[in-house]
Amino acid sequence: MKIDDLIDELTNVIETAHAMPLSGGRCLIDPERIRTIIFEMRDSLPKELKQAKAIVADRTEIISEAKKEAETIVRSAEDRRRAMLNQSDLVKQAQQQANEIISDAKAKAREIRKASNDYVEDIIKRADEALSSQLAEIKKTRQSLKATMRTTK
Repeated sequence: MKIDDLIDELTNVIETAHAMPLSGGRCLIDPERIRTIIFEMRDSLPKELKQAKAIVADRTEIISEAKKEAETIVRSAEDRRRAMLNQSDLVKQAQQQANEIISDAKAKAREIRKASNDYVEDIIKRADEALSSQLAEIKKTRQSLKATMRTTK
């Protein structure tokens, strides 16, 4: 199960607990069921962490591919520029076009790098926020359980 589902299940167990008469609203909860859910949550966390690591690995791969593509574009532009320079009557025009191509290629390479970095940063940020949110929810639930267990003693 996913962490979200387990948190929902834990919330449901707490919300559907039966109130004890004359206890000021205190409820009885099956501690074994709560423990089971918490153990499942602990088992799920490594999966979430693996997903975050995979995202980081994907980021590295995307950046690497972007760099390779940029290098290929620049190399291609350089080759094209050299070929144009060899044509004596079009030398000035070829130099101008080659410089523009190289400039465009470098700009495109920067755009690709920036876009891939922004994309990966966004994914990592969302994963971090999701994991932080889930961890905060787990801590709140844990504190609530501890408080409930202290008051029921």
